[in-house]
Amino acid sequence: MSTTLTGVPATPTTSRRMTRGLTWLVVRQHRAAMLCLLALTVLGSLWILYQRAQLADLLDAAGWPAKTAPQPVTGQSYSALTTLLGLLPGVLALFVGAPLIAADQEQGTAQLVTTQSVTRRRWLVAKLGWCFLAVLVVSVTLSVFFTWWWRSYHSVLADSWIDASVFDTTGPVLPALALFLTAAGVTIGVLLRRVLASMVATFAVCVAVQVAWGVLRDHLATSRTLTYPLNGDSPALLDDAHELDRWVGSADGHLYGWGACAEATEKATNACIAEKGIVNNVVEYLGYDQMAAMQWTGAGLLLAGAAALTAFVLWRGSRRPL
Repeated sequence: MSTTLTGVPATPTTSRRMTRGLTWLVVRQHRAAMLCLLALTVLGSLWILYQRAQLADLLDAAGWPAKTAPQPVTGQSYSALTTLLGLLPGVLALFVGAPLIAADQEQGTAQLVTTQSVTRRRWLVAKLGWCFLAVLVVSVTLSVFFTWWWRSYHSVLADSWIDASVFDTTGPVLPALALFLTAAGVTIGVLLRRVLASMVATFAVCVAVQVAWGVLRDHLATSRTLTYPLNGDSPALLDDAHELDRWVGSADGHLYGWGACAEATEKATNACIAEKGIVNNVVEYLGYDQMAAMQWTGAGLLLAGAAALTAFVLWRGSRRPL
């Protein structure tokens, strides 16, 4: 009795070859973008190192920290650097995220690839994996270098730690914001299926997200309150603090607006202060020591949003033809 095999079952080797072939296809398709991102990472890192070295030489010549640093210690180069770092998440969303799937849909490449031996989900995972890895490499590298510079010299730099030029470009916020906006760009591209329309819509979303993020930034931690005498000097604790609000208060704890006794004459002002029993300044603030926790909290929210958008793209891609 003899048996004949009518088919050859798929083997793990065959599956691995398909995966390697898909990876090769994605890398080859986006090799120009990869080279541009690599150049951006290298040149951006070198620029940060150069600017840091220049600042260090300036401070050494001024005898810092033994002597007070000259003001200002930064100029147009520093402002240009922080501006470009702040624009980086939006640029990645526009030119990497939005066209990632939309270009293949518009040109018919998505339909061609997914009608072969590769499933839509596997193709999407390969594309998204390349995209997010590239975004992470660029944003994490530049964030690490700039964080190293800023934390070493933040006491002599003009920007406050809560400013977007610092808060959004140091620590985990820059990579998280870049991933979220890129995921939003990919999602918009999947829905609109046209590159130009996707890029325009992504730009609008980036602007809206940046505005909303600016409002949310002050609410990423619980504010603190500090009370000190009305005519006393401002405590050193407030030097690095971000002031949210300010009042004047009476001994029994009643608060009045800062201008409650802003009378026309000093005599009238003093009479108003005496009548209301105002004896204290009361300041609501966020401390510099809260910066790290605020950044990780914000980064967590952004990464959760990026994960939700990615899950939606994978779900839609597996349910509907691309």
